[in-house]
Amino acid sequence: MFSPIAVFAEADTGGTQASLLKIAHDFGINLPGILAQMLSFGIVAFILWRFAFKPVLATIGERQHKIDSGLKYADEMKAKLEAAQAEIEARTREALVQGRQIVAEAQKAAKEFSDRQQRDAIEKAGGILAKAQEAIELEKRKMLSDARREIARLVVATTQRVLSQELSEADRARYNESAARELEREVSAGNL
Repeated sequence: MFSPIAVFAEADTGGTQASLLKIAHDFGINLPGILAQMLSFGIVAFILWRFAFKPVLATIGERQHKIDSGLKYADEMKAKLEAAQAEIEARTREALVQGRQIVAEAQKAAKEFSDRQQRDAIEKAGGILAKAQEAIELEKRKMLSDARREIARLVVATTQRVLSQELSEADRARYNESAARELEREVSAGNL
């Protein structure tokens, strides 16, 4: 049975280069070809590492960094959006409360204005009514005064006819005054 460890052990124990060549030949190994292939593989591996794998890995790292920053940015924007929505809701609620206050104040002001207008109208109507009553009272006094004079004149005229005598101007004035005073007493007493 063949063991690579045994081959190396035999090579270390005093085997020379010839024994290694013999073993390599027994196994069909071309040592200069293997060394050339190993050197070619090393050069190709170095070139691939330097010009292919390293830039690809750098690009992958860069993309990973962009993806991470994009995710972080998305999380930040999501948080900002939520904060903005919360602020919008708060402002909307605040505007609604202010709107309700404005409406309530407007209704209160309208009611106060209406009440004030109603009071003013009542006061004006009361003033007009008082003036009308004063005018009626004044007209009533004027009519009573006119009526007294006319009644006094008629009484004097009737008295003159009844007595069939001609009265002097002084007597007529005296009778008129007397009749007017009598009428005033009757009116004051409420008999007329």
